[in-house]
Amino acid sequence: MNRAEYHRQRKKKLRLRQIIVWVIVCGSAFATALFSLRIYAQITGAPSLTVPKATIFLDANGDQIGDKFSQQRRYWVGLDEISPFVTEALIATEDQNFYNHHGFDYTRIAGALLKDLKAMGKVEGASTITQQYARNLYLSHDKTWLRKVNEALYAYRLETFYDKDKILEGYLNTVYFGHGMYGVEAASRYYFAKSAKDLTLGEAASLIAIPKGPSIYSPLANEEKNHGRQQLILSIMQKQNMISKDAKERAQQEKLTFKYDEWDNEKSNAPYFIDTVWAEAQKILEKSGRRIEEGGWTIQTTLNPYHQQAAEAAIEKNLPKSGLEVGFVSMDPKTGYITALVGGSQYVKSPFNRAIQAKRQPGSAIKPFLYATALENNFSPLTFMNTEQTIFTYDGGRSEYEPKNVNGKFANHPLSMAQAIAISDNIYAVKTFEEVGYRKFKQMLDRFGIGQTVQNTPSVALGTTEVSLKDITSAYNTIAAGGVKRTPITVLSIKDVDGKVIYKLDKHKESKRILKKDDAFILTQLMTGMFDPVFNDYAPATGISLRNKQTRPYAAKSGTTLTDQMMIGFSPSLTAGVWNGYDQGKQMTSDADSRATKQIWIDFMEKAQKDMASEPFIAPNGVEAAIVDVETGGIATKSCSRQRVVYLKKKDVPKKKCTDPTILKDLTKDTDESWSLFPFSFFE
Repeated sequence: MNRAEYHRQRKKKLRLRQIIVWVIVCGSAFATALFSLRIYAQITGAPSLTVPKATIFLDANGDQIGDKFSQQRRYWVGLDEISPFVTEALIATEDQNFYNHHGFDYTRIAGALLKDLKAMGKVEGASTITQQYARNLYLSHDKTWLRKVNEALYAYRLETFYDKDKILEGYLNTVYFGHGMYGVEAASRYYFAKSAKDLTLGEAASLIAIPKGPSIYSPLANEEKNHGRQQLILSIMQKQNMISKDAKERAQQEKLTFKYDEWDNEKSNAPYFIDTVWAEAQKILEKSGRRIEEGGWTIQTTLNPYHQQAAEAAIEKNLPKSGLEVGFVSMDPKTGYITALVGGSQYVKSPFNRAIQAKRQPGSAIKPFLYATALENNFSPLTFMNTEQTIFTYDGGRSEYEPKNVNGKFANHPLSMAQAIAISDNIYAVKTFEEVGYRKFKQMLDRFGIGQTVQNTPSVALGTTEVSLKDITSAYNTIAAGGVKRTPITVLSIKDVDGKVIYKLDKHKESKRILKKDDAFILTQLMTGMFDPVFNDYAPATGISLRNKQTRPYAAKSGTTLTDQMMIGFSPSLTAGVWNGYDQGKQMTSDADSRATKQIWIDFMEKAQKDMASEPFIAPNGVEAAIVDVETGGIATKSCSRQRVVYLKKKDVPKKKCTDPTILKDLTKDTDESWSLFPFSFFE
């Protein structure tokens, strides 16, 4: 070996030694990096997969009626609820080796780098589905090295703690499809008006074409470009043997029908009702230590879709276009379920719920609770009182109150309670209040849940205390239930995103009786009088205008003030309340405004029960029916033409005939002759 050969061999050995050292160093560094990365992943733990999810609302039949979103419109679905064409199209175009790599496709990364170097710019991405999912969940889309490093770290953690199907499901539920739609289910509903599980091959490829650039490939933005990319995706799927050639050709020739023009982002069924459910569910979940803002809840409600449609149709038909607002609520007497609810004329313009949030004067709609108090204090439907024009004094004689009737007229003879409630006589009401006293009336209202702000003035007998429509309709619902109070509810059950039942209504929860059966039934019969012309007097019975539409027995009461109107009533199986007025408290002066409330009520009651048999109100034991003369209260004979069946407690059934001249004296409330001026206080 000569000198030159020696130095060549020496250089080779040195080079080989250096290579070995570098390999050892790089290998050690790589191993150290992997070990550190693993320690980092273990320390930081599994990254959260929580994203904003839709809360779904179902009606009483289990059909979806609407949804709510905290931030993004998204309906989370499992892989088994997504068409396999979708997952195959996604993997074919975005990550062919998805099930074989551990978060990074190194071959694809190397190929992308070579192409970028040749083009002297970024021409191809190499992000796996896992990396894209990490970016969608945790990062922005800024093209910086820091973001790429963070993306890699998150991708590694995702692959460490979650299986491939979980990652794929997460990606498909978080990727953006344009127009505010996140996830394949929301996109499928938006573009094709169907669930993702029902997508055809052509539709699936069309959807998967969008995320590459929603502003470019959305069919709404550019249907031609969406079609072109869809064709490419189908070809790629066929090349990868995911679909056959025949399937590809059929899908390429399929005529897609996009239905995004049918989408109305602001339209949902019963939006005021859904807001009410949201508030109720929020309280229920808080008791379980959960927050409704988590999203992903499935809430089954008490909504009867037929009742809701009937309510909306009645409002649409009868509400004048004068700016008059409306509140409506219906309930089931047997359960307390709210079956329909409308909180205003236009939810988009005003989500303020006038059925729940507004408190207005009920006017004479308060009188049934006054007469319930009277029935417990020795009044009967045949208790007569003089009802001429009267000035009442109270507060030790320091104040006066002079009630008037709606038409400015007064009766010139005694009226029974049955007739007074039918024609809504105000003098009779205030005299009844004077007889039973403030304390007992307030206690009665408290029992029904509407006595919170009752003032101790005689005007409360005429409904000057403000109440919400829901609360007073619930009070009527208690009467309809025979005196049993049931809490008005909208939520039947709540499931979380995993389908676990968090709450289920206890249908056997004990209810509270607050009114005796006989008093509840007698009061109900008194409230049927507003539809009976036999009670017409100086004023007609207040429901006569509805009689031509009435096909079944109803018990109800209307109430009118200068600024508000209410109509609340029930059949044996359904209760409904309607309010009309102006948000600013403007007076209601037009005939159209005045007619609306009763017409909405009767149209709803008739349509909601159209296919149901007419039900009578059944008298309980201890109550007897008597055919009496309306004018005198005596047992009717042929000589007395104004006859009606009246239900009374056995002790109150009259013994004398209507022709007996002493009968009216027996039934008239014993008072002194100076009804027009009371020198004593109203209040006990």
